[in-house]
Amino acid sequence: MIGHTVIVGGGTAGWMCAAALRHSLPGDHRITLIESDAIGIVGVGEATLPPIREFNRLLRIDEDEFLRATKGSIKLGIEFVGWGGADQRYFHPFGYFGIDMAGVGFHHHWLRHVVEGGDADPWAYNLEAQAARAGRFERQTRHGPVNHAFHFDAGLYARFLRGQAEARGVVRVEGRIVDVAQDGDTGHVTGLTLQSGDRVEGDFFIDCSGFRGLLIEGALKTGYIDWSHWLPCDRAVAMPCERTDPITPFTRSTARKAGWQWRIPLQHRTGNGYVYSSRHLDDDRAVELLVSRLDGKPLAEANRLRFTTGRRRKCWNGNVVALGLASGFLEPLESTSIHLIQTGIIRLLGLYPRKGIDPAVVERFNADSIHEYERLRDFVLAHYAAFAGEETPFWREVRETPLPDSLAARIEAFRTSGNILNDPTELFGPTNWFAILWGQGIRPGDYHPIADAVPAEELARRLGMLRQRNAEALADLPSQEVFLTRVA
Repeated sequence: MIGHTVIVGGGTAGWMCAAALRHSLPGDHRITLIESDAIGIVGVGEATLPPIREFNRLLRIDEDEFLRATKGSIKLGIEFVGWGGADQRYFHPFGYFGIDMAGVGFHHHWLRHVVEGGDADPWAYNLEAQAARAGRFERQTRHGPVNHAFHFDAGLYARFLRGQAEARGVVRVEGRIVDVAQDGDTGHVTGLTLQSGDRVEGDFFIDCSGFRGLLIEGALKTGYIDWSHWLPCDRAVAMPCERTDPITPFTRSTARKAGWQWRIPLQHRTGNGYVYSSRHLDDDRAVELLVSRLDGKPLAEANRLRFTTGRRRKCWNGNVVALGLASGFLEPLESTSIHLIQTGIIRLLGLYPRKGIDPAVVERFNADSIHEYERLRDFVLAHYAAFAGEETPFWREVRETPLPDSLAARIEAFRTSGNILNDPTELFGPTNWFAILWGQGIRPGDYHPIADAVPAEELARRLGMLRQRNAEALADLPSQEVFLTRVA
C-alpha cells in the first residue's frame, strides 16, 4: 500500500501540492514535505490564469482572504507592447469575443463585418479588454461574471498554503538532502538522507526541487528535451520596484531588442523582469536596461535566472512525479508556470496510486503531460513566429527558425481561411489564438461560409447589441482601486 508521500522542495509548487494532497487524500495518508531555508526559490511566478480560481475553490479558499494574504491584484489579460509593430499595442484578454453564431466562431462573423466596412476593433466585443483599458473590475455585472485571474506575491502564496497544509497535518522537515536511496531492482526511490544524518523514507515521491530536478533527473536520469532552438531566451533578471498608481488590472509584456520585459502590478509593489537570450545580450547589461525602465525605485537586488526551455522526457518515472520547474520550463510570456503546477497536481490526483505503480497509469499521465507542454509551447512560440516589431539580430534569428509542424499548420490555416485549429482540451482556445494572431498583424484571407447565412442587417444589429451589452456591463464596474480597498 502507498501510505506515505514525500514532497521534495517547498516554494509555490511544493506547497500547492501539499495543500491539494492533504485536502483530497484520506486522513491516514501521511504527507511529508522536505525543504531547506538555505536553498533559495525562483519565486517570480506572480501572474496567473483564470483556472487558479478553481484550484483555490478546491481548497475552499476565500478569494478576499487570498487577495489580502498574497497582496494580490486583478488580472484581466496581458497587454503586448511592440510585438505587432514598434509603437503598436494589443490586448490578449480573458473571456470571449462576442458569442458564436450559426454554429461558427464569432470572429468569422466579425471578419465578414469588417470586409463589409464595419468597425475593425475586435476588442470592443470583449468585456475584459474594455475593463482593462478603463482600469475597472468587479466580479459580477448585470450581464454576468467578469473572467479574471490574479497577480500575487508567489512567496506569500506559498506561505499561505503552507499554513493551511500544516494545520491539516502535513509534516514539514527542514534540511538539505545529501543522498537518495533507490531500490536495487526497480530503481524506485526508497528514502532520502538529510545533511543532519536524518533519513526520511516514503512510498511515493513528488519532486518540486526546481530546475535541478533532484529526484527526477539527479537520481533517475530521466532526460530532458531541449526546445531552445525554437525559444532561444535562456536568461531572466527579475526585480521589484515601488508600486505606482493606479494599479493596472493586467500584465504587460514589452518586446525588447533581445527578448521581452514583464510588468506585474501588485498591491504593495510592482514585479518586473527581462527575459532575454544570453547570445544577444550581456547579463550585466540586461540588469542595467531593466533598472533604467522601472516605474519606481528598486526594492531589491536583481534576481538572475538561467534556464533551458523544454521538458523532461517523463514527468512520472518509477515512483517519482515531477511538478513545476522540475518537470520542465516555458518562459512566462503567457503566465503558464503556476498553471502547469496546478494541472499537474489535478492530473496526479485523478491517477493517484493506492497499491503499487500501474505502468498504464504512468504512461497516460506522461502522455497527457507531454501533450499539454507541447500545446502550450506552440502558443508561446506563436508570439515569436508572428512578431512584427523592431528588427534586431535576435528577432531575425527567431523568425528564420523553422516552426514545429503543428504550429505552422495553425498559423497557415488562420492566414488563409480564418479557421483556428484548436483542440477542445487545450488551455488556450479560439479567443486566445485570435487575439495574438490578429493582434500581431496576421490578417485572414477569408472567413467561414456559414457567416454569410446571417443577413447583413441582422448581423449589424447583433453586433450593435453586443457592444451595447459590454458598455452596460462596463458601467457597472468600479475602479480596481475601489474593489481592492473593499477587499482589504
